[in-house]
Amino acid sequence: MCRILWVRAERPFQMAAHLERFADVSKNSSEYQGHGWGCAWLDGGEWRLHHNLQPVWDEDFSQFGATTLLLAHARSAFRDEGIRVENNMPFCDGKRVFIFNGELQGVRIKEEGRIGAEKIFNYIKRFDHHNLQSGLEKSVKVIEKRTRYIRAMNLILASRESSELATLYNERPDYFQMHRIERNGVAMVCSAPYPGEDDWQPIRNHTIQTL
Repeated sequence: MCRILWVRAERPFQMAAHLERFADVSKNSSEYQGHGWGCAWLDGGEWRLHHNLQPVWDEDFSQFGATTLLLAHARSAFRDEGIRVENNMPFCDGKRVFIFNGELQGVRIKEEGRIGAEKIFNYIKRFDHHNLQSGLEKSVKVIEKRTRYIRAMNLILASRESSELATLYNERPDYFQMHRIERNGVAMVCSAPYPGEDDWQPIRNHTIQTL
């Protein structure tokens, strides 16, 4: 399954430094993460997006500048299907950005979307009544009830004002558990600690929280 990254700071930081570490996380993953990648960041209060079918570790990060909020996603396509750039996350509707890692089996929800992750994004937005966390809590409960088996469902939903995390998994905590750290005024959440760093803290399973 995929790898995801979220970075936020009060002062602008250089995206390349984090994307390089994220590329290392993805390249060294126990599952292949080379079916393309993407990132979203705030630029003057507006969302900017970049998607590429190349593996993230083959990207030239010198093109990326500074931001105060960054989300990135490296894709491991389910059954190696639907490998098209338009299926790469982050997804964005102009207001919110969405990244997802996991696998749901037997999902009984009706929603539009090219792939399962986009359907989940659109479904969650139904519950967003000016409160991202409350909407996420309600939608995750419904998805849990209407899914036969959730191998894992890790997602981050970000607006210009706030970011929300949901993480739950029923197997392989060594792979699906999310991790976080805050240092020097920069908060980070990633599918795995940056290589060579052992001070990241694991995020407890079945967590829904504001980041």
